[in-house]
Amino acid sequence: MAFADTYSASEPDWSRETPRRWWDPSRRLLRAIRKYQAASGPLAPLVRRYRVLQHRFWSMVSGAEIPINARIGGGLHLPHPNGVVVHPKSEIGCNCLLFQQVTIAGGARIGGHVDVGAGAKVLGPSVVGNHVQIGANAVVKGDLPDGAVAVGIPARIVAMEDVPQE
Repeated sequence: MAFADTYSASEPDWSRETPRRWWDPSRRLLRAIRKYQAASGPLAPLVRRYRVLQHRFWSMVSGAEIPINARIGGGLHLPHPNGVVVHPKSEIGCNCLLFQQVTIAGGARIGGHVDVGAGAKVLGPSVVGNHVQIGANAVVKGDLPDGAVAVGIPARIVAMEDVPQE
């Protein structure tokens, strides 16, 4: 089974964001963001205030800086959220995986099913394609095509994976 076959780049797997227990900081943080963004109706202002408080609490506990109005596709997985920073103008696609100390900065756009290794930086205005793997501590300063495997400082493509037609 190839890397690209494991998750879809366009259909979110919401089970990746579902809290498995009460103390699950990264998933609770994502839930606060999702509920804030989904709030509507006459009680929306009250619900949003409550979700902002939850967002602040879980941001502090997890050590992640993800804006409450971030544009994130479903199925984001943060196994170790400590030090994850997402710029407010950046976009993250469906079913992505961000390890600890990852920075998505300056309006970078991350495609679907992208795995970003620990300590990696994606600096905008980079566009990262679908089914991309970015190695630990890599610094991406340019665009990466679908299926690329990138490592190093600055990141360079070392391999290309086959990507499924979606």
